[in-house]
Amino acid sequence: MNKRLAALAEALRERLAVIRDEESRRDEAKHIARLRVVSEKIDRLQESLPPSADPRLKHFLDRKSYDKALEHLEAKP
Repeated sequence: MNKRLAALAEALRERLAVIRDEESRRDEAKHIARLRVVSEKIDRLQESLPPSADPRLKHFLDRKSYDKALEHLEAKP
């Protein structure tokens, strides 16, 4: 996996960690801010993908199907 895709996979994992963070949810404003930051990171990484990027991955990202995008990335050798 190249560095760009590895960074994207890491950002997708980070998003899942924020979502699962029960403590973070107690402070709704902080939780939303953390989600916004990681979502913006995912958007930037998505925009940096070359036109030749895997169409299936691009489809998942365009549809905000981040769990599927991560599964797709992790399934690649």
